[in-house]
Amino acid sequence: MDEINRSSLKTIAQELNLSISTVSRVVNGTGKISAATRKKVMKALEKHQYVPNQIARSLKTNETMTVGVIVPDIADYFATVIKGVDAVLASKEYSIILVDTNEQPEKEHHYMRLLYEKRIDGLLLATVDPEENKWITEYKKKNIPIVFFDNEPVTSEKCDAVMLDNIKASAMVVNHLAEMGHKNIAIICGERSESTAKERSDGFRIAMKNKRLPVDLALIKEGSFHLESGYQSMVELLNNRKEHPFTAVYATSYKMTCGAIKAMREFNLRYPDDIALVGFDFIDEYGLIEPSITSIIQPVRNIGCVLASRLLESMQNNKKHVEEDVYTVTQTIRLPPELKVGASSNKRI
Repeated sequence: MDEINRSSLKTIAQELNLSISTVSRVVNGTGKISAATRKKVMKALEKHQYVPNQIARSLKTNETMTVGVIVPDIADYFATVIKGVDAVLASKEYSIILVDTNEQPEKEHHYMRLLYEKRIDGLLLATVDPEENKWITEYKKKNIPIVFFDNEPVTSEKCDAVMLDNIKASAMVVNHLAEMGHKNIAIICGERSESTAKERSDGFRIAMKNKRLPVDLALIKEGSFHLESGYQSMVELLNNRKEHPFTAVYATSYKMTCGAIKAMREFNLRYPDDIALVGFDFIDEYGLIEPSITSIIQPVRNIGCVLASRLLESMQNNKKHVEEDVYTVTQTIRLPPELKVGASSNKRI
């Protein structure tokens, strides 16, 4: 007998003069049990330091009460998303297995296989794979729901997703800069193979055209969502400023914003006096940055909460699909961004 699980259900049932099935229903929270009986059983379970055998329970119920979370980087944005996810899942007694792919599709496939083998009940995935992922199909075959976030996959399978409304985010930036009198606006964005980058870039172009502002392709810089890419893109924009002038720049990630600021400082330029700047996810919690940075702010923790809630709903619907032939309708939930206006762009020209 397990040292921690000192007494079996049979021992507890005999002590209380109850059937093993009655004690088992209390442990598993199933069936109709009177409040008095439940209280008596719970007290005995505590006395005997009873710990349910989760492996045995999972074999019986076909549930492990475990959810996988795959992210490309545990830091910054994803760390806060995970806090929101955990707040919801922990309240339903689910555990999380968290893995970091370091933005490598090969590691993503590796971890998807490992989590599949561990029989997780559901998966939250911030994919970095631009190609068709065979493991999505394998999860679907086993009725294991996946909810995507941050980046939607290229797949023939219908999938749930919780995303920021990136089109709206870029429109908010362009509208604000246009109100400040800017016409020639540059954008530093990610690679269009990623859905998030494509949406932010497309939103920018659409909003520029809606405002009847010129779209200069030389002012659209694409790269990875990293500091080095933001820095290099800004250097290129500044070096070509005579041929392709601009008065404002929109950096579409936190690290790209930091890279753009670094480049501006090396060129001895200030915002908003020389160039107006709008960033993304740039949260200066303690007000240490002067002038303050105008930035798109994502409802990051809420994204995590909505992600977890949608996954719980999908897992419940999948059980109904098996038991009652009820089909789950997949959906993409888009959450609204906020434009927090600081001093970096709030000067009319």
